[in-house]
Amino acid sequence: MASWPHARQWLFSLKAFAAAMLALYIALYFGLPRPYWAMATVYFVSHPLTGATRSKAAYRVAGTVLGATAAVVTVPQLVNMPIVLLGAISLWIVVLVYLSLLQRSPRSYVFLLAAYTLPIVALPAVMQPGQIFDIAVARIEEIVIGIVCAAMVGSIVFPAKVAPALRDRIRIWLDDAAAWANDIVSANPRANAGRHRLAADMLALDQLIVQLSFDTESELTLQHARALRARMSGLMPILSALENVLQAQRAADDDSAHVALTRTAAHLHGQFSKLMQTCETLQHGIGDRPAGPLPDDAVSDDQAEQAAAYHDHAMLLFGAVSAGLAVFCAGLLWIFSGWEDGGGPVAVASIASCFFATIDEPRPVARTFLRWSAACLLIASFYLFLVIPHAQTFETLAAMLSVPYLGIGMLIQRPGFNLIAMLLSVNTASFSNVQSVYDTNFLGIFNTSLANAAAMLFAPVWAVLARPFGAHVAAHRLLRASWQDLAHAATWRAADIHSRLGARMLDRLGQLMPRLGATRGRLASDGFTELQIGYCTLALQRALPSLPPSARKPIRRVLSIVARHFRARVKAGHVVPVPLPLHQWLDTSIDQVMALRTDSQQMADVLSALVVLRLTMQSHEKND
Repeated sequence: MASWPHARQWLFSLKAFAAAMLALYIALYFGLPRPYWAMATVYFVSHPLTGATRSKAAYRVAGTVLGATAAVVTVPQLVNMPIVLLGAISLWIVVLVYLSLLQRSPRSYVFLLAAYTLPIVALPAVMQPGQIFDIAVARIEEIVIGIVCAAMVGSIVFPAKVAPALRDRIRIWLDDAAAWANDIVSANPRANAGRHRLAADMLALDQLIVQLSFDTESELTLQHARALRARMSGLMPILSALENVLQAQRAADDDSAHVALTRTAAHLHGQFSKLMQTCETLQHGIGDRPAGPLPDDAVSDDQAEQAAAYHDHAMLLFGAVSAGLAVFCAGLLWIFSGWEDGGGPVAVASIASCFFATIDEPRPVARTFLRWSAACLLIASFYLFLVIPHAQTFETLAAMLSVPYLGIGMLIQRPGFNLIAMLLSVNTASFSNVQSVYDTNFLGIFNTSLANAAAMLFAPVWAVLARPFGAHVAAHRLLRASWQDLAHAATWRAADIHSRLGARMLDRLGQLMPRLGATRGRLASDGFTELQIGYCTLALQRALPSLPPSARKPIRRVLSIVARHFRARVKAGHVVPVPLPLHQWLDTSIDQVMALRTDSQQMADVLSALVVLRLTMQSHEKND
């Protein structure tokens, strides 16, 4: 059950509404043709954290200018060839949406804004190409006014800094990691839920760290955050390995195996305690109280993390192409219908299509969006015919608009509703068409509102029809990509890129977690098994050159069999049985390392990797 909004959420909604009304007043004062774009833009860029608003604002201005410039260049050249113009706009959307999906930082807004700014400017101008420059300038002015108002109000009125929010979120994450460790030690069955939550929350932390660079914080704070993120990612494979080892230790009835498991458990527990202590120290360095010098390898860790982002290019391109085709088909309906004013609704459909391209599972979002859009149309119609005609002053208009927009401001802050809230801000503004305060052509305005409603209906219906497979296929492709990386990690050639490969596995795990619920248990793994195998093979690769020959030979055989096994999985496209010789060579390798009778850190790492790999592959085989 949803909790009642607290004071901070009400404050943000009031700030966003105040910025929206300021933007609307300025746009009306200067007589801009679409003042509602200024109002809606405020909700596009507003965020409860000031740094996040600034990051959105800077890149959205750049994207708007880029898209408007493309419209000025394109329309005069192709205005007499409407289908060719429509094809050029659709191709532009495909390329720019694809580039935006490749970004996981505020830079994505440059490409996303450029993608739908072109149709916003170009399509309504087809009937008056000589005014394309004026229309482009007006769109830029409207959107920039909204961006500047949102950034100014957010920075002046009770600004909310990113660093304290990030520090609190990291504190919660570390507490969850400690709770997971306690569940593991006490054999609590809730341990799986804990690790899934940690992996999913890591992507949200990444977004906050990116936004931190736009806040008024020192460079040292940002460096502490990035160094902490790199070490937090190492906690998950350690805890996952410890869980497997302790489970096996409780069931072990062989003295030799029990000794190896005990040594491995002690080693992993020591690694966890040391890493948690480092994370606690770095966490205190985020904000106004720096925690001293950074670890020596902090910069290299951060570079490895940034270089290791995984992208499923085929799925991203499919989403971008579906958005481009949606706009092209909507435009064909407009052209062949001969509707003179149909460019505006097609432009509205292009906005929704671009946003739906970012969603793996469009069906539930489409249902929610359609319900809210219908509600917006009813509310806007009520405003249009019964409320706005009585708004003879701007103050009265602002008071009347406060009800729907304060609600949208509250919706922005709810997890999973941000996209809905942004689209509804355009819906409500375009349906209400606030410049009708000075325009008595209500029949024409009502027809336009119905056309915009149909355009908004078109986008989610298209998304559902064009992408019926949902998140299950995306999740399966992530697992298959993990198998490919495991085959590479188990080869000698992969030894020099272990940091990047390990970070990519963690990044892929974070992408997999939100999709697991949509798969309804149809996947063979939740991704942690592949992560664990990858970390074990990479640890063995790092240690292999310095091992004595007696241990080096069986470990090479282990790595060779692991590589062949996962290459076979990739080729088959599904799970295949684990080769029996793998268990034999793993047992031999464990015996050889135990026989060395050395307490060095390197030998402890090797023994831990071998034991965990043995248990993980055995568990993997049972699950298959």
